[in-house]
Amino acid sequence: MSSNVTYKIIRQNPDIHTYIKNADAAVAVQGYTEHSFTHVEKVAGTVKMILEGLGCDERKVELGMIAAYMHDIGNVINRIDHAQSGAVMAFRLLDNLNMPAEEICDIISAIGNHDEGTAQPLNAITAALIIADKTDVRRSRVRNINALANDIHDRVNFAVERSELAFNEDKTELILELTIDNRISSVMEYFEIFMNRMILCKKSAEFLGVRFRIRANGSDLV
Repeated sequence: MSSNVTYKIIRQNPDIHTYIKNADAAVAVQGYTEHSFTHVEKVAGTVKMILEGLGCDERKVELGMIAAYMHDIGNVINRIDHAQSGAVMAFRLLDNLNMPAEEICDIISAIGNHDEGTAQPLNAITAALIIADKTDVRRSRVRNINALANDIHDRVNFAVERSELAFNEDKTELILELTIDNRISSVMEYFEIFMNRMILCKKSAEFLGVRFRIRANGSDLV
């Protein structure tokens, strides 16, 4: 059983809009990078690219995009365990929209398993969300450029001038192409803070039956 709850409907839902806005405001106070609409829409687009590239059906792609759009709403409660609290929030919101339980299960499993502290690629939607979320590293996510010297996360994000994820020609590899300004941060610093995330991307890609690779400044790293 499927429903008429679409990605477009979710994006236009005023309650979900409010949760995303306030979740981003909460992490901003704590000094974290941008987690607002630009982030969740970019992650949704990447999930779409991954699932379509793997030949998933249209509805599974749409459920993946919904999960991506809602994946960080738990930050409005607390940054700690935000994946699990966000999954519970998503359940209530989607249940109130009369989405079938089977579809809700796919979405809340993905949301509840996207954070690197507890993440597990349980299904294709979850694996795609993990990869899409963890590869969104870019300069425009940095809020305070005056703190770069003291904050390695902001410094590394700000150093990334270009970050693009795409399949190779025969769809056997997902390649993350990075252009990093070495005057701001080194490739080594990128791996210093993102190693666990990149390992999780590798694990998620393997679940999907493809290889995850990283190319930084024109050189293959992994």
